[in-house]
Amino acid sequence: MTSKNDYSVRESLEVGGKPYVYYRLQGLEDQGLGNISKLPFSIKVLLEAAVRQFDGRAITSEHVKQLANWADGREDKEIPFIPARIVLQDFTGVPVVVDLAAMRDTVKKSGGDPKQINPLVPVDLVIDHSVMVDAFGSPESLEYNMNIEFERNEERYRFLRWAQTAFDNFRAVPPGTGIVHQVNLEYLASVAATKTKDGETVVYPDSLVGTDSHTTMINGLGVVGWGVGGIEAEAGMLGQPLYFVMPEVIGFRLTGSLSEGATATDLALTVTQVLRKKGVVGKFVEFFGPGLSNIGLEDRATVANMAPEYGATIGFFPVDSETLRFLRNTGRTEEQIALVEAYYKAQNMFRTDDTPEPVFSDIVELDLSTIVPSLAGPKRPQDRVELTAMKEEFNGIIRTPIDKGGYGLSDNKIEEMIEVKHANGSVSKMGTGAVVIAAITSCTNTSNPSVMMAAGLVAKKAVELGLKRPAYVKTSLTPGSLVVTDYLEKANLLKPLEKLGFYVAGYGCATCIGNSGPLPDEVSSAITDNDMTVAAVLSGNRNFEGRVHAQVKANYLASPPLVVAYAIAGTVNIDLANDPIGYDGKNQPVYLKDIWPSSKEISDAIGVAMSPESFREKYANVFTQNERWNQIDVPQGESYEWDDKSTYIQNPPFFENLGPDIDDISEIKGASVLALLGDSVTTDHISPAGNIKADSPAGEYLIKHGVDKIDFNSYGSRRGNHEVMMRGTFANIRIRNQVAPGTEGGVTTYLPTDEVMSIYDASMLYQKKNKNLVVIAGKEYGTGSSRDWAAKGTMLLGVKAVIAESFERIHRSNLVGMGVLPLQFQAGHGWSTLGITGRETFDIIGLDNDVKPGQEAHVVVTREDGTTFEFPAIVRLDSMVDVDYYRNGGILQAVLRQMIANQ
Repeated sequence: MTSKNDYSVRESLEVGGKPYVYYRLQGLEDQGLGNISKLPFSIKVLLEAAVRQFDGRAITSEHVKQLANWADGREDKEIPFIPARIVLQDFTGVPVVVDLAAMRDTVKKSGGDPKQINPLVPVDLVIDHSVMVDAFGSPESLEYNMNIEFERNEERYRFLRWAQTAFDNFRAVPPGTGIVHQVNLEYLASVAATKTKDGETVVYPDSLVGTDSHTTMINGLGVVGWGVGGIEAEAGMLGQPLYFVMPEVIGFRLTGSLSEGATATDLALTVTQVLRKKGVVGKFVEFFGPGLSNIGLEDRATVANMAPEYGATIGFFPVDSETLRFLRNTGRTEEQIALVEAYYKAQNMFRTDDTPEPVFSDIVELDLSTIVPSLAGPKRPQDRVELTAMKEEFNGIIRTPIDKGGYGLSDNKIEEMIEVKHANGSVSKMGTGAVVIAAITSCTNTSNPSVMMAAGLVAKKAVELGLKRPAYVKTSLTPGSLVVTDYLEKANLLKPLEKLGFYVAGYGCATCIGNSGPLPDEVSSAITDNDMTVAAVLSGNRNFEGRVHAQVKANYLASPPLVVAYAIAGTVNIDLANDPIGYDGKNQPVYLKDIWPSSKEISDAIGVAMSPESFREKYANVFTQNERWNQIDVPQGESYEWDDKSTYIQNPPFFENLGPDIDDISEIKGASVLALLGDSVTTDHISPAGNIKADSPAGEYLIKHGVDKIDFNSYGSRRGNHEVMMRGTFANIRIRNQVAPGTEGGVTTYLPTDEVMSIYDASMLYQKKNKNLVVIAGKEYGTGSSRDWAAKGTMLLGVKAVIAESFERIHRSNLVGMGVLPLQFQAGHGWSTLGITGRETFDIIGLDNDVKPGQEAHVVVTREDGTTFEFPAIVRLDSMVDVDYYRNGGILQAVLRQMIANQ
């Protein structure tokens, strides 16, 4: 076995009089181990981690060789990665901690030390997903929403406070601080990480995985990191490498510079459209070229944030002088900045305009000067619409038939205007396309001062001209960090935003994840009573059906200044390039160009209002500054005391009866179809998200357990209770299950009685009969957020396999991590081409302990009349590690058995 010292690449580095040790990658090339100088920067990070953490077991010499030789021919084999740290948000973080607590119980029952279950790498949890926009448009909004947030989530927060004391290497950033990705970008990320052991300090690239798909935002800072399911994150915390197939790296060459009037959001939406068309699912994207020097780090972060929307694992920008500028401007110490510069230059990983182009798998190009103001929607983030074409595009899609992806409205319906009487006595008129939600929200844009200042300047100019928003528009501002409010105030731009209704409603991820809160009663009634097709315009990254608000069918992503503009216009059925956005105090038309700020105005505002001192001040006491959080009574003990009456936190059943022996992999026989789904079924469709309906299985469960409807909270807040979550799996109001054709929502046909019922109820009936179940779907199954409950709920509903035309990366991995078999139709095949109706039974043949990654299985289909046909399917266990996890019944089960065996 090769020893750690055989690579002989340990070198000394002195920075500021302090000695460091690092693993010099060029030393591998000197030894003939690969063309290291030609590697993409992102691959160098993976290689450095493999060399530094090489142990001959989890990370072998073969893994190092594969990575070192990437530029000379990528091998389609698995590689391991142990990141420097892990980041959680609270929606995904709570079930992670619940699982860890349950694992402690399992180890304790086996006679072991429960403290074996403890993070081995640093973990930061940022509580940012629990705030809802209940109150809006007033100075009291923030305080009201925070108070109700604590009331709703007291039990969850007490549980997380316990985790702070029970686990080592675990920190929690309290509510009311900001969005996980912005806090990561502005504070948590080091770029160059250090670890001191045995008297020496090793420096290495900062890296991470996070339980939110938009973890990729940190790629803008030159940090390799991506979103994983909570299941993978837990395994990573417990010292397990993440295994994945060696990625292709698509080089994205940028040239030119942004034109006047174009924003980072427009750039991000354009990149998303280009790369979705290219097809980069499961691949790394690395940006390079002369245009890099013309976009600031904040703009890079905006583009990197959208990597899940364009399908890539990461959207990476190398470390360069712009990285150093950002670190300095956000208040990092000069000592840390000097270390970042010295280390990355020593490693030949510091980009300059003279840096030779690395070798890439393929190259995409974009001239930044071609970027124009844009939106994306109304249903997917990759469907970019140029601002000048917005009215035409909207009018086209609202007339397009429903079965072709439109809204199927008649001209009479489109022209209909509904009078709305508001609580304050005013009256307004709403039509098709009325903007009922205008939200400056989400990590995508609130981290970027240029677009936030632009929004403030649009508001300032609009207010000066006497423009107002219609009364039916629900406006909100949910900044990604406390710094945003600080610089908007110093630039005298917060007041104008407030005059248009954009009062701060909370610090966290709100509208973009469906925490948009209720619409005013009169607006809600008008929509329902008149079956109106209305719109939301938000500065987020997700606009899938049913996500933002159950009553809002059309959702458009836009830059913060365009959000303000559409709030004033009150409709998306407008040509803002030519139509007046409103009328001034003299009833004269005002156009968007009249209130749009210049680049100089934006940069002047940034220069006046932003300083490193502001960042240092706002983050000085980041873990303790929320007094209400500090006052929570903290449970004691290394094991959690479960409360059987809790409707938030329950001991999950995943490890019940976990024995030392591993089950054999066996064929799946006689499976019925629980759901037959189309293309682009997202984790929003699968995983419980948004509000809980009283007449849903989850709502009925809560009512039965004494919870009033007003206290239901959201599915996301109840992710620590498997009873609620499995009842909400596949319950999205927009999901269309062809086993119950013509329906919409989480229902299926229970085939033994031909009765249409909720998917949950049907699952329970099937499971009572010990009936295997499968889900069948089209392309891009599992697109969207890294929601582990999309896989956990699937497993708890008795689904043994999912057969799809293609899978999104994170969800496929999560299915394996929960012991659910992902199978893929061969190219050109799908359920519709094979004539599958969902009323058949399925036998999956050819599965045993010798199953190999990517092998074929045979699926024998028996129709209702007894006739059969079969088709081959690809077993999407992509590595031998996947096979091991699947055989164990899941990744955590594998880790637990290993720990118990080693006691």
